[in-house]
Amino acid sequence: MPLYRDEAVVLRVHKLGEADRIVTLLTRRHGRVRAVGKGVRRTSSRFGARLEPGSHIDVQLHSRLPEGQVLPGGQRGLEIVTQTESLGAYGAQLACDYAAWTAVSAICETAERLTEEGEPALRLYLLVVGALKALVAREHDAGLILDAFLIRAMSQAGWEPALTECAKCSAPGPHAAFHVAAGGAVCPDCRPAGSARPQPATIALMVALLRGDWVVAGASTPADRREASGLIAAHLQWHLERGLRSLPLVDRG
Repeated sequence: MPLYRDEAVVLRVHKLGEADRIVTLLTRRHGRVRAVGKGVRRTSSRFGARLEPGSHIDVQLHSRLPEGQVLPGGQRGLEIVTQTESLGAYGAQLACDYAAWTAVSAICETAERLTEEGEPALRLYLLVVGALKALVAREHDAGLILDAFLIRAMSQAGWEPALTECAKCSAPGPHAAFHVAAGGAVCPDCRPAGSARPQPATIALMVALLRGDWVVAGASTPADRREASGLIAAHLQWHLERGLRSLPLVDRG
């Protein structure tokens, strides 16, 4: 029953029994891990406050299975949290800011949905940590940080929307139509029925968020941000094949 240590972001928690908690973690080297924090809901717990959504921690875990062994279905089962050290209490720092906190919730839920248990996801882990740090720094609007995270996470997952060329025939753009099921922007010859017709500035904003061009993103209008958010959310949820519970709660200003 080996012990191992890793950095992690707490994605989700729920109660177990009278005093325990099941914690879903996105770790740097071991991917998504579920673990039991024993007694963490007691006021006397040494590390209960560190196991809250949005927390960045250094955690020691006790595996119930020998190294390399998995349960049927490829899962590792529940590990046991034996020690934690805080690297950044980002969730706690943002808990009183509704816009930022709902962005944290959407980031954590998306990260959980995009990962498989026990499968390393270093790039996504770094993206999550970077987004949480950016929210705490408050250098950019929380909605823009969330949308930048979502569109980059989709890019890493292989679902990057076509923005500068036609999603079907690769004809260079810009194109006036956007169709989620087709994969993004579409040219007049490939445009399916029911395609959206976003403003050119909306597509430019999505490109800026994907590339990390915060000068262009920061100069965008509220209308362009709302339209871009809608397209990004629709594209993500179409690929996930179901909605995210946290997205409707996000404060878009």
